[in-house]
Amino acid sequence: MAKTMTFAIMHFSIAFSVAYLITGSLLVGGLVAIVEPSINTVAFYFHEIVWNKVQQADVASELSKTIQAAGENYALRSM
Repeated sequence: MAKTMTFAIMHFSIAFSVAYLITGSLLVGGLVAIVEPSINTVAFYFHEIVWNKVQQADVASELSKTIQAAGENYALRSM
């Protein structure tokens, strides 16, 4: 969660700076800095959850293949 929060702070700062430089308006810069990064931060948090599950599934799949191959090797040696 700390990674997500530091990302949010960085993103708020960048969004405000870009919006302010483009529009010259503190109001528009502030609104863009609040709305867009807030949505993006929530999306990033859920992206990390899904990403970790995909990585865990890949590890489980590789482990399953390794166990299956070991079993096949053992079966062939015992013949």
